[in-house]
Amino acid sequence: MLVYGAKDLILTGYTDSDFQTDKDSRKSTSGSVFTLNGRAVVWRSIKQGCITDSTMKAEYVAACEAVWLRKFLHDLEVVPNMNFPITLYCDNSGTVANSKEPHSHKRGKHIERKYHLIREIV
Repeated sequence: MLVYGAKDLILTGYTDSDFQTDKDSRKSTSGSVFTLNGRAVVWRSIKQGCITDSTMKAEYVAACEAVWLRKFLHDLEVVPNMNFPITLYCDNSGTVANSKEPHSHKRGKHIERKYHLIREIV
């Protein structure tokens, strides 16, 4: 069993995405890195499963795909405070603003409902 010396374990995520760079499929690529107390524990880069029609949506999907780690760590009970929101950094101001909104508005109306889970987690 892995034992941590720190009392509080702080999970932080960093996400980024490109926009439709795959010339054949027109799909975007998501990347994410998660740190636990400042140390990288998980990183990945993956082609998105959907075709996005804006940079905001590509970034929004990248942020939502990163949520799987939070659920995974919660299920493992590795991080005791996983019921709290995590800090997730994203470099797209539209994505950040849309994730903070409790309801949809014009800027995000083209984003599927399944991706709005991020509003509850971040």
